[in-house]
Amino acid sequence: MGTSIPLRLDDTAPRDLRGRPLRDLRISVVDRCNFRCPYCMPEEQYPRDHEFLSKAERLRFEEIERLATLFAALGVHKLRLTGGEPLLRRELPELVRRLARIPGIDDLAMTTNGSLLAAQVEALRAAGLKRLTLSLDSLDPVTFRAMSGGRGEVATVLDAIAAAERAGFASLKINCVVMRGHNDAQVLDLVEHFRGSGHIVRFIEYMDVGTCNDWRQDLVVPSAELRARIGARWPLVALEPNCGGEVARRYGFADGAGEIGFISSVTEPFCGDCSRARLSADGKLYTCLFAGAGHDLRGPLRAGASDAELAGLIRAVWNARDDRYSEIRAEAAGPREHVEMYAIGG
Repeated sequence: MGTSIPLRLDDTAPRDLRGRPLRDLRISVVDRCNFRCPYCMPEEQYPRDHEFLSKAERLRFEEIERLATLFAALGVHKLRLTGGEPLLRRELPELVRRLARIPGIDDLAMTTNGSLLAAQVEALRAAGLKRLTLSLDSLDPVTFRAMSGGRGEVATVLDAIAAAERAGFASLKINCVVMRGHNDAQVLDLVEHFRGSGHIVRFIEYMDVGTCNDWRQDLVVPSAELRARIGARWPLVALEPNCGGEVARRYGFADGAGEIGFISSVTEPFCGDCSRARLSADGKLYTCLFAGAGHDLRGPLRAGASDAELAGLIRAVWNARDDRYSEIRAEAAGPREHVEMYAIGG
């Protein structure tokens, strides 16, 4: 593995050009997905015979563990596993076990579409997974199937939520990407279903991530519009963030029946305190969800770089970071090259 380095050197943790620390790492374990959601991997762009990364091109578990350990040494304390669909990666509980034992990591989460979760959720919990986020864009079976590209069933996801509850995940986050004319009419149904359940529904504005989802501003439903619509039915009160760099703005129900969240990258950008880095399945480090290119870590890692050398590369990338795409989206209008969401997770 090369020369080891001390862990959790928070006093020397890297900061980017805007003073933002490195605190969170999202790890894409596979670029494949069994859904074809229109906002991420639409069927017409990624047909069934699309060629994804080979096994040799993806980071091995021991490589992910090694890099995550180095990120922890630089101040990262939160890890989130993403995809594609992470549960398409075989033996995922083994990776969770490896990551859960890294000193300094106090939050280990995963985002999934839920289609394969029920069979693995107990093993994931036993391995050390602490939190789960599931994607659920509608409770209506027809709308849900359309939003999954014709590949998913809402009943399967609801069964997965029940299985997660039985496994001990008492409070799940339920993510819903809202697209005008697609699923915005079902927002109140989602809120009503999960009110009082202990789970937190989070509504995400349709974003221009990647280059293949045919993003249009007129399909964005602003969070302020949704808050007004929901608040007219169930009065809401603003809540303080749980921590710095939190992506969702929190609102509680005035009657005490839990909370909901809004992730508003388009209309209410939160670049100012973003502390998230992203590691793709092929070992590239991305410093923004809307980045055009990543920084290769797999090459140096497999070429024999020491821990100190790899940590130096990570530090240098973060120190040079100046990303704030959501804040300057209007200025960046026109042709763009963004990494696809399925490659680095949400």
